Amino acid sequence: MTAQLDAPHDLVGIGIGPFNLSLAALAHGLQQHEWSGGGLSTAFYDQSRDFRWHPGLLIDGATLQVPFLADLVTLADPTSPWTFLNYLKHKERLFPFYFAEHFHIQRAEYDAYCRWVAGRLPGLHFGHQVDAVRWNPEHDLFEIDFTQLDADGEAGALGRTHTRHLALGVGTAPHIPEPLRPLAEAPTVPVIHSADYLDNRARILGAEHVTVIGSGQSGAEIFLDLLRSRPVGRERLTWLARTPSFAPMEYSKLGLEHFTPDYTHYFHALPEPVRDQLVPAQWQLHKGIDAGTIAAIHDELYRRTLHGGWPDAVLTPGVTVRTAGRIATTKVELHLEHTQQSTRSRLTTDAVVLATGYRERPLSGLLAGLDPYLRRDSAGRPRIDRNHRMILDPAITGSVFVQNGERHTHGVGTPDLGLAAWRSAAILNTLTGKDPYPQPARTAFTTFGLDQREQHRHRPPATGELLPLVEHL
Repeated sequence: MTAQLDAPHDLVGIGIGPFNLSLAALAHGLQQHEWSGGGLSTAFYDQSRDFRWHPGLLIDGATLQVPFLADLVTLADPTSPWTFLNYLKHKERLFPFYFAEHFHIQRAEYDAYCRWVAGRLPGLHFGHQVDAVRWNPEHDLFEIDFTQLDADGEAGALGRTHTRHLALGVGTAPHIPEPLRPLAEAPTVPVIHSADYLDNRARILGAEHVTVIGSGQSGAEIFLDLLRSRPVGRERLTWLARTPSFAPMEYSKLGLEHFTPDYTHYFHALPEPVRDQLVPAQWQLHKGIDAGTIAAIHDELYRRTLHGGWPDAVLTPGVTVRTAGRIATTKVELHLEHTQQSTRSRLTTDAVVLATGYRERPLSGLLAGLDPYLRRDSAGRPRIDRNHRMILDPAITGSVFVQNGERHTHGVGTPDLGLAAWRSAAILNTLTGKDPYPQPARTAFTTFGLDQREQHRHRPPATGELLPLVEHL
């Protein structure tokens, strides 16, 4: 006898960061539309007690690297009630924002906006830890086991839900280089990841000498914050980076077209070896430093030379940390190597901030029950189709969509907030099969490959336009 199930959801999201929050907001707009005999049923789960977006990096004055239009929904549905502008309207801040003329908002404001959305959207379940995902062939549904957590994060009641489709938005985790992991785990010397900077800021500021490691935006913002807080002439700061320079992020208008759906589709169609070569080579598209932050650092350093002398700050790129260890219980010794010079030295410091980035969270544990059904590439990574779905055994009739876990198939735009609404819309269009959020036919002036665009085939070629060779053989 078949066990009776509660009514299954159409879509369950695991993780509630900006990307799944975007998906939840756009899915909410479909709940009043006809689909599969009724409204779209969704539920989203996250083990955190509430929405939190990089709380350790909400440094005063730090801004997003994308315009405010890259909110959760606008680039897919500017009429949605969940836009950033509607948030400002509800907060009676539209006129101040209008006169402020800020195209790039502060990170803290983006976090507040997301919290506003998360606090009003139905179907979001915080304090729920997803333990396992399985495929139930008897009912053609995904089966999800979860644990409700109390206010202290302790396990409480167990639960189970079923869904036709899944969306994985489990996010990324702070990356700590292997040589520094033992130090980061020791409580006596402050060696902390940038994700925890604000929680440890007072302790870091109290250290006699501070070293920042990492040349990206987070490292630059933390170095600037520390620099502004130290006495002139007694800064005692060192900033180290593996990159050959403290380089600006690519922010030219044509360069930004790498963060468009057009480029994402182009990248996805490339052979796997080519994609794997491209991703690390494009680091400056997303790992460089905002030009304004670079200018602010230089201005602050220059200001400290006005009365003679140079600030006690060392900025050295092209350096890797080979090994590290503690000296007594209060200091850290870093063993450094300069790549271009092939030279080595040691640095003694009292605190270290690791702005060493993030890595995609492994899905192997969460999806262990689906492992036999997963199709993988030559490197053992899940294969993901153009529409952000894992490629599964045909026996599974549901879809597993991936958010911010498909850089190897969709390129540098994968973690970019500017593509959040577009990807969420693409997922919902695929899921419903009804195209509720029509996608733009073209999003970039750049044509990234020699193959002719589908949207141009209705007209004769312009002078100088490249045509696919196969049409002339």
